[in-house]
Amino acid sequence: MHTNNNKYEAVIGLEVHAQLLTETKAFCGCSTKFGNSPNSNVCPVCLGHPGVLPVLNQKVVEFTVLMGLATNCRINNHSVFARKNYFYPDLPKGYQISQYEEPICENGHIEVTKLDKSIKKIRIKRIHMEEDAGKSIHDQNKYTLVDVNRCGVPLIEIVTEPDINTPDEAYQYLAKIKQIVQYLGICDGNMEEGSLRCDANVSVRLKGETSLGVKTEIKNMNSFKNVERALNYEIQRQIELIEDGEKIVQQTLLWNADLNEAFPMRSKEEAHDYRYFPDPDLLPVVVNEEWINKISASMPELPEAKYKRFISQYSLPEYDAEILTQQKAIADYFEKVCQDTIDYKSASNWIMTEILGYLNEHKIEIDEFPVTAENLGKLINLISKGTISSKIAKEVFSIMIETNQNPEVIVKEKNLIQISDEGELLKIVENILSKNQNQVEEYLSGKDKVFGFFVGQIMKETKGKANPQLVNQLLKTELKKFRK
Repeated sequence: MHTNNNKYEAVIGLEVHAQLLTETKAFCGCSTKFGNSPNSNVCPVCLGHPGVLPVLNQKVVEFTVLMGLATNCRINNHSVFARKNYFYPDLPKGYQISQYEEPICENGHIEVTKLDKSIKKIRIKRIHMEEDAGKSIHDQNKYTLVDVNRCGVPLIEIVTEPDINTPDEAYQYLAKIKQIVQYLGICDGNMEEGSLRCDANVSVRLKGETSLGVKTEIKNMNSFKNVERALNYEIQRQIELIEDGEKIVQQTLLWNADLNEAFPMRSKEEAHDYRYFPDPDLLPVVVNEEWINKISASMPELPEAKYKRFISQYSLPEYDAEILTQQKAIADYFEKVCQDTIDYKSASNWIMTEILGYLNEHKIEIDEFPVTAENLGKLINLISKGTISSKIAKEVFSIMIETNQNPEVIVKEKNLIQISDEGELLKIVENILSKNQNQVEEYLSGKDKVFGFFVGQIMKETKGKANPQLVNQLLKTELKKFRK
C-alpha cells in the first residue's frame, strides 16, 4: 500500500541506558567484568539477601555528573534513589534501585546535524542513575537459566523530550551519545554487548498538529541501524493504520531484526505498575557546587572541541576533522602520528583511507591495528623527504601490516630507495626514447597520451623507484630536443 507519508510527521522520544565503566557495582564491591562465568560476580547485597544494606559507589555519581555536564544538563544538588518494584526471574530483590521523581540531572540538550545539514537541538529531559537487572537465558531444553552477574551493574538512563522527528535524527542522536560517553571514558558504547541499549517511544500525527498521537514503545534494538529500521517500520505501520481508519493500540513491541518486523510483547509483561517509593536504605545524594566544579575540572576534551582544534592546530579540512574525531581512539592515534611528522594532511589521508579501510574490512578496532602511530609517522616522512615514492610507500605499508617493522628498515633491506639522481635517470630516459622511436614520432605529431607510455616504461625499468617529478621533468626536456 502506498500512503502519503508527507501528510504525517513522527514524534520520537528515546531512552538510552549506558552501562558505566566502574570496576565495581553500584551498591556493592562485586566486579562488573563482562564475560566472567555465570553467577560468579555476586554477593549477598546484589543477590538481595534479607538484611543487607546497599552502599553507593562514588564513581557512579561522578560519571553521571560528567555526562550531565557534557550534555548541558542542570545538576541537581539533591536527588533521591527510589525502588522500582516488579517480579521477574532475573531480579532477585524483586525491585531495582533507580531514581524517579528527583533525578540527578535534568533539562539538558545536544545538537545533531540533520540530512539537510541544518542543526537540530534535541532536549534531554533527565539523566538518572540506576542498577541493572540480571539476564535470563532461554535454553534449548525448555529451561530458562538465570545469570545474575549483571545485577547491580551501574547504569545511567538518558531520556529525551519527544523532539526527534525522523529515524535519521534518532540515528544521529545515538551516534552523538555514544561518542560523548566514549570520550568521557564512562561507557564503552558497545550496543552488541548491551552496554548501550535503546528503547524508543513512537507516535505519528498530521503535520501542523500539536497534540501527540497514541504512542508505542519499541525494545530490543541492538545496533544503530536496527534502531533506524525499527523506527521506519513502526512509523509506516502507524500511518497505514490511520489511513485505513483503524486505531493505534498503546503497546510495547519487540524488534525482530531477522524478519525486519516488530511484534507485540505479551500484555501482562507490559502492564507494569512499578509502585515507586523512595529507597529507605539509601540517603539522598547531595552534590554540592564544589564537587560539581571538581568533576567539571576533570572533564576531558569533548568531540566538538577536538573537532575545532584539529581544524585550527593541524590545518585540516572540516571533513577530515569530522572523520578523525568520530572515535576518540582514532583521534588519539592521529595525534600520536603527528608527534613524528609535520605532514598532518598526509597523516589524515593515510588514516582515513588505508587504515580505516583496513579496520572496516577486518572488523577490528584501532587498538588492534598492527602498525604503530610512530611507524606510520616515519613512513610519511620517507615520502615527504622523497626517499620513497607514494607507490613504493603502499608496498612498504603492506609489509608493515604483516611484520610491524620500522619502515626505514624495510626500505633499506629491500633496497626501495627512490632514484633521484638526475644523471642516472637521464641515461634511462635517453635509453627508453632511443628504443621507442615510433612512439616519439607519435608524441611529436600531437598524441600527448604517449607521454604516459614513456613514464610507464621508465618505472618498469627502475622497478617503480624513479622519482616521478624528476622523470616528468627530464622527459619533457628530452622530448623538446626532438622538435628541433
